[in-house]
Amino acid sequence: MRKKTIAAATLLAAATLTLSACGSSDDSRSPVAVVSQESGSGKAATVLDQPFTKPDLVLTDTHGKKYDLRKETQGHPTLVYFGYTHCPDICPTTMSNIAVAKKALPKAEQDDLKVVFVTTDPGRDTPTELGKWLKGIDPQFIGLTGDFATVQAGARSLGISVEPTKKDKNGKLVSVHGTQVIAFSPKTNGGYLLYGEDATVDDYTKDLPKIVKGANP
Repeated sequence: MRKKTIAAATLLAAATLTLSACGSSDDSRSPVAVVSQESGSGKAATVLDQPFTKPDLVLTDTHGKKYDLRKETQGHPTLVYFGYTHCPDICPTTMSNIAVAKKALPKAEQDDLKVVFVTTDPGRDTPTELGKWLKGIDPQFIGLTGDFATVQAGARSLGISVEPTKKDKNGKLVSVHGTQVIAFSPKTNGGYLLYGEDATVDDYTKDLPKIVKGANP
């Protein structure tokens, strides 16, 4: 796996400059959210020398129940992504790539892996809507919604910028957000790997066997 090492602090410092409006790629002012990676470098994974702390988030899952992210994913390999169900491109592609790669794992490891999708558009992404959307991708994926300020703060702690849902120049509601996937170790519960939107099915397929064991790809 192609990778580079970078400090989490650098990611946090750059996060405010790395927003992507899903479905609005024609806006040159909204660069993709893979920070500190050279254009055209082809780097899929960024290894953090100082892992992120898992966000202290208590939100609502697709069954309408409270979900404590730290408690529920403690000791499990965990991938966290912030996005929204009305996204026409990046969000479904990212989730689908992970879902396909996950199927290559042994059943026990598939069950152990936690893939958490936190909505950046809680006004439209109700627990029911999240459940329907994720069921079509992977029924094991965990969908979370809740107060926007809480979601935004949780994302910010991972260097991921999220803005309130608003209308674009065409009058369409869009959620502007960072597109990073953060992988958390089952051994330390630290977020030690970052993937950008260009990560492919092959990238995740190669890396997940090591991620579920808490090892660097």
